[in-house]
Amino acid sequence: MFSGKKYDTNLLVIGAGSAGLISANIAATLKAKVTLIERHKMGGDCLNTGCVPSKTLLRSAKIRHLMNESERYGLKAAEVAVDFPAVMGRVQSVIKHIEPNDSVERYTSLGVDCVSGDAKLISPNKVLVNGETISARHIILAMGARPFIPEIPGLDSIDYLTSDNIWQLEELPKSMLVMGSGAIACEMSQAFSRLGSEVTMVQRSSSILNKEEPEVGEFMLKAFEQEGIQVKLNSKIGEVRKAEGGGIEVFLQDESGGHSWQWYEQILLAVGRKANTDGMGLEEVGVELNADGTVKVDEYLRSSHQNILACGDVAGPYQFTHMASHQAWYATVNSLFGFVKKFKVDYRIVPKAVFTDPEIASVGKLESELKADGVAYEVVHFPLDDMDRALAEGEAKGFIKVLLKDGSDKILGVTIAGAHAAELITEFIHMMKMGKGLNHILGTIHIYPSFSEANKYLAGQWKRKHAPQWALKILQKLHAWRR
Repeated sequence: MFSGKKYDTNLLVIGAGSAGLISANIAATLKAKVTLIERHKMGGDCLNTGCVPSKTLLRSAKIRHLMNESERYGLKAAEVAVDFPAVMGRVQSVIKHIEPNDSVERYTSLGVDCVSGDAKLISPNKVLVNGETISARHIILAMGARPFIPEIPGLDSIDYLTSDNIWQLEELPKSMLVMGSGAIACEMSQAFSRLGSEVTMVQRSSSILNKEEPEVGEFMLKAFEQEGIQVKLNSKIGEVRKAEGGGIEVFLQDESGGHSWQWYEQILLAVGRKANTDGMGLEEVGVELNADGTVKVDEYLRSSHQNILACGDVAGPYQFTHMASHQAWYATVNSLFGFVKKFKVDYRIVPKAVFTDPEIASVGKLESELKADGVAYEVVHFPLDDMDRALAEGEAKGFIKVLLKDGSDKILGVTIAGAHAAELITEFIHMMKMGKGLNHILGTIHIYPSFSEANKYLAGQWKRKHAPQWALKILQKLHAWRR
């Protein structure tokens, strides 16, 4: 059960992003001796370059968008000037407001030994940091990920943007080319377009948001086109170069063989993220990696060395902050108490959202996955264009799509495209978690007028479709007789 060795700490956590902070917090709460190593900023990507700044920027962009559309609401339009330094200043102020929750001071007060520096594994139980060796019975790898940089001729000769350094912009770009069409690409494209940049998205495939249902990509494509965002599908960047007088020239190619040089002031690369496993000494000490660079872990989040666990983006398979927090509990508990009982990570119900306007949220299976698995299913589709609250707020657009087990009200997957989608989907997530179905949603009182009524209306639509016709015919005769 125990080796005779003594260690400096029970648990050593590398990385102070969402996964690492939760791991350290749980371990300290359970009275273990914990060491947390971070080489850059506490809070990781989510606080400093990801979730927090992006949603703050999107809010400013939406307010300007609404003001520009004020006549829709019976208000006289006014010219809205964008003070971009002030917008970015607000982004930083929100980060500063949240920062104390993730600070060295707070975690030190919780009993965590916080160390600033670059960590490198020199054995399965030892880490070198700042020239000193720290030994630990268990190690949790939570180094997160960074923007993936594609191989494009000329890229090393220009100053390009990623989700890491875009927050250092001091002026609003007159024009911006966004490479990619995932969540980050879509959110940033819409934000900068609404603030006043001329935005062009470039995507290799024939659709955007390809990890969602096909209807989602079509829906958002129309929304972007209506807002003036140019989307080039089936296209790729062949080469880039510095333009004389400033800016960047980009050689764009499409599937038909067409090509041209286009000028943009800035280019944003948003084509995915790569796990931060380089230079950590992982492979040297025998920690096996997957082909994509993530740490290969088992169902308990243990690496090829069972005392070394991984969670968050560095482990995959989902790169969401909420998944990092979810995995952190399993990694920590399995580290500290795995000798008594181990817990398999629960990946059954994993929600996600894209915070464009309208929002996109989904959970569970897609139709394509159910077809591939040979699962019989039913589709319930409910449009959001006639909801009272949505009409009142000028948000009457979008849909809810629910996949049910054939012949049952059991929910297999949900996709929502519309206002407050990330909030609306919570009820479906809860139903799936509790093993409940549409009948339970139908029997629940929903506030009027609210966006959440859509969930109940969808359930009612499904129920009417499946009402027993024989019983209705009997009732019809009964009521006729009683008249």
